Amino acid sequence: MSDASQDTSPAQDPLVIFTPSGKRGRVPSGTSVLAAARQLGVDLDSVCGGRGVCSKCQVQPSFGDHSKHGITANADALTEFNAVEERYDRVRGLKTGRRLGCQACVTGDVVLDVPPESQVHKQVVRKAATTRHIEIDPATRLYYVEVAEADMHDPSGDWERTEIALKTQFDLDGIALPFALLAPLQKALLDGKNTATLAVHTARAGATKVVGVWPKFAEPNLYGLAVDLGSTTIAAHLTNLVTGEVKASGGVMNPQIRFGEDLMSRVSYAMMNEGGAADMTVAVRDAMNALAAELTAEAGLAVTDIFETVFVMNPVMHHLLLGLDPIPLGQAPFALATSSAMDLEASDIDLNFAPHAQVYILPLIAGHVGADAAAVALSEAPQTVDPLTLIVDVGTNAEIILGNKTRVLACSSPTGPAFEGAQISSGQRAAPGAIERVEIDPVTKEPRFKVIGCDLWSTDSEFAVQTATTGVSGICGSGIIEAVAEMRMAGLLDAGGLIGSAEQTGTPRCRPTGRTHAYLVFDGSADGGPVIEVTQGDIRAIQLAKSALYAGARLLMDEFGTDTVERVVLAGAFGAHISPKHAMVLGMIPDCPLEDVTSAGNAAGTGAQIALLNVAARREVEALVHVITKVETAIEPRFQEHFVAANAIPHATAPFDGLRAIVPLPEPSFNAGGGDGARGRRGRRRG
Repeated sequence: MSDASQDTSPAQDPLVIFTPSGKRGRVPSGTSVLAAARQLGVDLDSVCGGRGVCSKCQVQPSFGDHSKHGITANADALTEFNAVEERYDRVRGLKTGRRLGCQACVTGDVVLDVPPESQVHKQVVRKAATTRHIEIDPATRLYYVEVAEADMHDPSGDWERTEIALKTQFDLDGIALPFALLAPLQKALLDGKNTATLAVHTARAGATKVVGVWPKFAEPNLYGLAVDLGSTTIAAHLTNLVTGEVKASGGVMNPQIRFGEDLMSRVSYAMMNEGGAADMTVAVRDAMNALAAELTAEAGLAVTDIFETVFVMNPVMHHLLLGLDPIPLGQAPFALATSSAMDLEASDIDLNFAPHAQVYILPLIAGHVGADAAAVALSEAPQTVDPLTLIVDVGTNAEIILGNKTRVLACSSPTGPAFEGAQISSGQRAAPGAIERVEIDPVTKEPRFKVIGCDLWSTDSEFAVQTATTGVSGICGSGIIEAVAEMRMAGLLDAGGLIGSAEQTGTPRCRPTGRTHAYLVFDGSADGGPVIEVTQGDIRAIQLAKSALYAGARLLMDEFGTDTVERVVLAGAFGAHISPKHAMVLGMIPDCPLEDVTSAGNAAGTGAQIALLNVAARREVEALVHVITKVETAIEPRFQEHFVAANAIPHATAPFDGLRAIVPLPEPSFNAGGGDGARGRRGRRRG
């Protein structure tokens, strides 16, 4: 893979950028997309050998101004549809905008998204509902009513008699019946001999309405979705609203990635491309419908069995899902269209669920602190405990909460996608074959690793056999964090983040790459596999991400008036897989006893599930967001100061004495001028 700044190909060669991997390079004009993908090491499937039969190599081109990538992709950046594509589209159908990678050829600068179904190594989205006790009291409930027979001497309509039955039998009053359900109610009462089962939904303002009707006593499928709508992944839990059982969980990549890997890139895309925000809205709604269809099919259900959905998400995702303008969120004062919790019809946002399915959206905390942070607060409840607790929901945009019984603060910090494998030379999303665990012997400097899909270490004699199907394909977020931290502990990396040479470190695995060095983790080139290194550029990307995370936490600590925290909770899909020791060595989180650093799994998803199953929890979180103090990192003058100090590994000024007492942190200095190893220890002060 070659970076645009290092491209040496002739200027006339088009630049091709693949998302979500971020891999890019120049290829001769006329090169097929499939050939370009193979040349750049992009994970694009093909079973039929490029004959346009299997359709596995589908890609989605993204045209327009891509300021993040420094290019403008014109509509003629790919050759026109050819006869093979036209035949395939006519017979089997191509999704709007999709092209067959084996047929479309590159003629200009272009951004191409590889959808999950076109990837050889299908994504493993690591978000699952955390098991915890939830009192089941959903907003949508079933009621069986026995309705008085029609009486010509006391005339009243079917609905009016049903209203009386609901009032007398369940003390339910003021219920609305959508016009579209009047005919089904009439038929249900006829078929059920004046008995029926109604699904009734109660909104946050107390308004109630019928959302489903069945004749007689019925136990219909009544399901809900708890959705964590992240900027990188969308995770959902299909849950029985009667029993609370999670019937299926799954996720997909957020297709908006092709418009920008981080939130501000998407805001920028909306600013610079007419209709850009609308395109992103359509993309995420389509993805939600596809994910719902996938989960219900897995559970043996229909999408019309989904009667309610709860969403948690950051403010930009919130506005894009709802079709609101995200541009005001790109600059101070970061004005939200609305911060309140919302009740609406699923059809209002083009979700194809039950005809009268409802949607509840948790409230937002601030312009950059969203409903996902509110859901984390609901799930982890820092306001109920005595120890000062730091909760970090690690993702492309980190949500950070600090508090205890006395006070709760929150902020958001733009960590970027490096923690999820993007912007890393051998990086990839979490999928079978990706390196997820790394250890480096501090004496021999030799690595060993584990990959997703195999429980064996790479040094095990059976490792090659066990990974024969997936191979070793790259390194994911948890793997790169462990690799960098292990390099620091093994003396291969100094506190400033510089990788030493072979002479300085005593291992030939530290190899020169131009003016810097890289550490070789795996060399599969003899068998046609990848060469996986940790480069100086990778270290810098991780430093930037972790510095933003630490600086955000440090700002909250400043506001709270403390230099220490008593507990750290790592949350989120990615946070659940981070080793606390490696996270602290890297300096992602403040110094804290390792036994007090725990994982909460997908706390935002858990908060969504709590809100889905318990209507009182919705009222709780709506009140909670008003007592949380918001800290805006984008305008805090000390953020940059904290960010710069946090660039060192683990930190330039914070001593991390607790960590140093239990973990070796050698102090080499690989600057050109050498040094006695004291750099990084001098002049330490509280940060």
